[in-house]
Amino acid sequence: MSGYIYQRADWPEFTWDNELLLPQLGNVRNFQGKFIGKMTSLGFEIRKEAVLENLTQDVIRTSEIEGEFLDLAQVRSSIARRLGMDISGLVDSDHNVDGIVEMLLDATTDFDKRLTIERLFDWHCALFPTGRSGMYKIIVGNWRDDSTGPMQMVSGALGKEKVHFQAPEAKKVPHEMERFISWFNDDSDLDLVIKAAIAHLWFVTIHPFEDGNGRIARALADMLLTRSDGVPGRFYSMSTQIRNELKEYYRILESTQRGLLDITPWLLWFSNCLMNAINGAEVILEKVLFKHKFWNIHATQILTKVSHIQNPHQMRNLPLQ
Repeated sequence: MSGYIYQRADWPEFTWDNELLLPQLGNVRNFQGKFIGKMTSLGFEIRKEAVLENLTQDVIRTSEIEGEFLDLAQVRSSIARRLGMDISGLVDSDHNVDGIVEMLLDATTDFDKRLTIERLFDWHCALFPTGRSGMYKIIVGNWRDDSTGPMQMVSGALGKEKVHFQAPEAKKVPHEMERFISWFNDDSDLDLVIKAAIAHLWFVTIHPFEDGNGRIARALADMLLTRSDGVPGRFYSMSTQIRNELKEYYRILESTQRGLLDITPWLLWFSNCLMNAINGAEVILEKVLFKHKFWNIHATQILTKVSHIQNPHQMRNLPLQ
């Protein structure tokens, strides 16, 4: 094994080309600011509904990236209950659904709180409430120990596997995570979009847990993007956009982890992905606004018609307009 980014002598001193990055970053920041301004100008109920829709997509898609397919109704119900929203059709949710919802809400509601080892361990325990990943028992709430061999990202059929990445030795994880957490909590003047991109890359490169690293890395990026937005809650979903660009995500991640410490291509891809995520959120917002407008127009008419019904069996044929 040779040539991984963490093996370089100056790891983790990341660099980038500002001449290439800053024009695109400026456009993204301008677009981000306008969108967040639009969201904060809306009524409380509309904002809450938009957060519900985007968080639901975030939970569904970040799990899909890892090959886990969650029930949409369970996810939506779990988020609504935790946001204190009184909506119809709530269903019971499984512990694994509640766990990832709790992790993402903690990251994006308490986004200003310091990151600690204990907080990361709590997130990991929430992701794996049974102590298993699928059928396999894993180390939960602690760093991996490599007892079953080195941590590798592998694809391909048995006997024809291709190793895309091999993480640092487990014995190095505690020291690597101390450096990462110290950097994450440092109140430097580094732009928070850049910091979110670096945090994502750095965390998945260390790969400190036996499983769940991708979901936690995306939660950490969401945490920093929420700070950059300046308001709690998620009005757009990076995980949804990463899921849409999954092949390119894996390509740029692998090439960066096998490359130099100049991570300009990764930062350009991440900022462009963020722009696309905000564009996608505009579509969701239009749907939320249409739904809100529809019920404002028709609720009074429906209630009036219901109040004139003498026989409750008449309701089955009640027209909506």
